[in-house]
Amino acid sequence: MAVRRLTETLSRHLLEDVYRCSQKKQTGVSLKYMMDFGTFPTKRNLLAAAQFLHKELPVRLAHRVVELENLPHGLSEKAPVFKVRDWYVDSFRDLRTFPEIVDNDDELRFTDLIQRVKMRHNDVMPTMALGIQELKHDLGKRVGLNELPEIHQFLDRFYMSRIGIRMLIGQHVAMHRSSPPPGFVGLICTRVSPVEVAQNAIDDARSACMRTYGSSPEVHIYGDPSFTFAYVPTHLHQMVFELVKNSLRAVQERFEDNDQEPPPIRVIVADGIEDVTIKISDEGGGIPRSGISKIWTYLYSTAKSPVLVDKQQFLEMPPVMAGYGYGLPISRLYAKYFGGDLQVMSMEGYGTDAYLHLNRLGNIQEPLP
Repeated sequence: MAVRRLTETLSRHLLEDVYRCSQKKQTGVSLKYMMDFGTFPTKRNLLAAAQFLHKELPVRLAHRVVELENLPHGLSEKAPVFKVRDWYVDSFRDLRTFPEIVDNDDELRFTDLIQRVKMRHNDVMPTMALGIQELKHDLGKRVGLNELPEIHQFLDRFYMSRIGIRMLIGQHVAMHRSSPPPGFVGLICTRVSPVEVAQNAIDDARSACMRTYGSSPEVHIYGDPSFTFAYVPTHLHQMVFELVKNSLRAVQERFEDNDQEPPPIRVIVADGIEDVTIKISDEGGGIPRSGISKIWTYLYSTAKSPVLVDKQQFLEMPPVMAGYGYGLPISRLYAKYFGGDLQVMSMEGYGTDAYLHLNRLGNIQEPLP
């Protein structure tokens, strides 16, 4: 498929609009702001939120369109990246042609539109990964992706922006639920029990491990199940699942030819004044010091890379135990999105400790790229 630049595909008017919007500053919001604003989803509040999104989303999309058009190392020319760029252009166009939102009927129509926009972008991650794989293939063994810092910086910005766009749209759409689950403000739960969410993530990760290896190490969790704080439970589940899954794989592979029982993974939940911290400790043999920086790079994985049969199969694959190297860098972005962080410490020859810090106060603005 011939890759065509924006100047060849867009009208001059639309192209100028994209560049004009990409010059505007993005406006970040905090978890606390989303909660305060959404606690009473009156028609007036929903109208104000829609008017904000009507202005804000095109700005965020335009920033990404311009960046996707100008990537180094020929990444913009890769067909999958080109496809992602076109999704962003289509969504930008849809939002910019939507008229001013003046009443609640407009607001409801706008909510339908952004829900469609969110669905259009569902496959952005695997499609982008295909583009990166093609780049990796082109560069061959000559250069590792971790030697292309500008590609990694772009992916960090791109995925952080995606988390933000999906959070804003998801939050607005969820405010229209006629009977929200108790304790929920949109996607945010005001009473998340990190011990409970972690236990569910552990169960899911152990099931995945059982499917892959036929058995799974034990996981012990420590912490007060009655302790709660405000957070997005889906984000928390995703991060803990990823970390526990990595630990299970390391322990399973280290002890699979061993007669002794594999040592359990320990998950500790601590509630501090500023942060809730979840520590995941394993005895899976650790990571050499030279490898620690690589775990944060995209498409670096210590697991065997899944064999690609064809692109369609790649897009439809379930999140297998390991192999694409997206889990850790994306988990760190999820943590940072609401002011937290993810750190990994390792003792080669023994095991690894991951520290997931979650900001408890919810007062940090989105770190917009």
